[in-house]
Amino acid sequence: MSSPVRRSESRQSVAIVAVGRRREGSRGRGTSASSVEASFLEMQSRAGNQATTAAVQRARGADKGKGKATDEAAGGGGGGGDRANGGKKRKNYRDRIASLLDRFKKNLEPIDTWIKGAQTPANAGFTQQAAVTANEGLKHSAAASGTSAASGNLLTEAAGTVVSGMDAYKSMKDARKNGHGAGHHTANKRAKTKGTDAVVGAAGSGAYSAAIAKEVTKIQKAADAAVASEASGVASAAVAGMKSVRSVFRVGGAARKYKKVKELGDPQLVHAASLARLNESREHADWAAAEAYVALDSYWKQEGEGRLELIGEAVDAAWEAMGEARDAAEALQRAEKDVEKLGTVQGYAKKKQLTKIGKETIGGALGESTKAAAGVVTAVAAGTAGLATNPVGWGLAGAGAGLVLGVTLYKALRAATKRYEEVRHPEVWAKEGETPEEAASRKESLQHALKFWKKVSKGERAAMAREIYALAAGPDIAGSGGTTEEMRQSGMSLLIALKSGPTDHKLDQEAWVASLNDPSKTAGWIKEITEQLASG
Repeated sequence: MSSPVRRSESRQSVAIVAVGRRREGSRGRGTSASSVEASFLEMQSRAGNQATTAAVQRARGADKGKGKATDEAAGGGGGGGDRANGGKKRKNYRDRIASLLDRFKKNLEPIDTWIKGAQTPANAGFTQQAAVTANEGLKHSAAASGTSAASGNLLTEAAGTVVSGMDAYKSMKDARKNGHGAGHHTANKRAKTKGTDAVVGAAGSGAYSAAIAKEVTKIQKAADAAVASEASGVASAAVAGMKSVRSVFRVGGAARKYKKVKELGDPQLVHAASLARLNESREHADWAAAEAYVALDSYWKQEGEGRLELIGEAVDAAWEAMGEARDAAEALQRAEKDVEKLGTVQGYAKKKQLTKIGKETIGGALGESTKAAAGVVTAVAAGTAGLATNPVGWGLAGAGAGLVLGVTLYKALRAATKRYEEVRHPEVWAKEGETPEEAASRKESLQHALKFWKKVSKGERAAMAREIYALAAGPDIAGSGGTTEEMRQSGMSLLIALKSGPTDHKLDQEAWVASLNDPSKTAGWIKEITEQLASG
């Protein structure tokens, strides 16, 4: 059902641009429009449409092989009337649709970023210049390019809305299925996030539809062009305002997380007393071992009956004292390493929250609010002085787009760097005791880094999540048996600060602690902690 909708949208945007160009050409080529400006706008329109078409073809081609494999797996070799197989086929079919739409959206995102950060502000500038100079040719060229830009934005936003809605529905089902625990909390949080994304995406789709209508009325010189421009400005302001408010809430949540992690204190100071006790125990064990060896040496020098028996007892005592000294030294060494790890993961958690605050403040709270102000100015200008003749709207739109584009490029660069590192240096964040994969060549690593649709699966965040879980997990978890009780309590406190505590998981304290000591729930816990460490 989704393919016809995409094809019709693409054809519609191309047709509208073509109509604009034919009408402009029919009015004569001797207009006062600058040939350089008209060529630039025409190039923008063509590039946007061609890139969108290529993205659709790439997404379909990438999903074709995957869909065939899924069909074969769903077929199972049983009869067509089997209900279980039928349900599995339907589920696989939905997964294929979700996968196709997700891949399609990710292929469109680079084009969408370019449109929002470059083409749309440039169109606004040309529109402003055309209004000031009363240049009809430039006005129509800008409107044609604006139609192409809004169509590309609408296509990306609509695909993202559907994907977010499907993710939200699936996550809600997973949350109800799990009922409680880390799996429930992770799914429930994702359902809320994706549900909000779907609502905002739907509103954004409406705003882009209004933008298309506005540009079409300009091309057609409709009498209600001012009304369409005013409606488009109001819609874009409302959507940008929604995104700005959502970013403010995200900033608040990240700030609270940062504050709670910071309140845990410096691990070196918090665990100074426990480290001192362990060091004292080690010193006592060393003295006991030394005394046992002195006693053994004195028995060697004695003579008479019972000498060998005394020596045997002294050897046993010395051996036991040495074992206790070794255990005490290992306990101290393990505690010192755990304190160092705790300091590292706490620092990482605070850094991620500060990063989230910065990105949401610049790209969301400031960028989107600036775009909202631009929409208001556009609506006011359209209602009072024609079609957005006020240069303030253009300036605000460009500033807002610049802030959002800057954050988007930063995220893209960071993600590409992490994808490069995970295949070029797989040993850096490999699991402890796990043999890392063979390192890829520089060329292969660069190719992997450019696969913007793939998430980083073996990076620093996942490694830090494993470290946090190892500190908070119970003695039945491999690698956590030697953790001191004080250190385990600090690990649990960090989980609570990261909103992964008993209340968040709908468990009492005892059941929550038991889940940390359940090997079958290790993967779910690591996934949960990884999500809570995300910087957005």
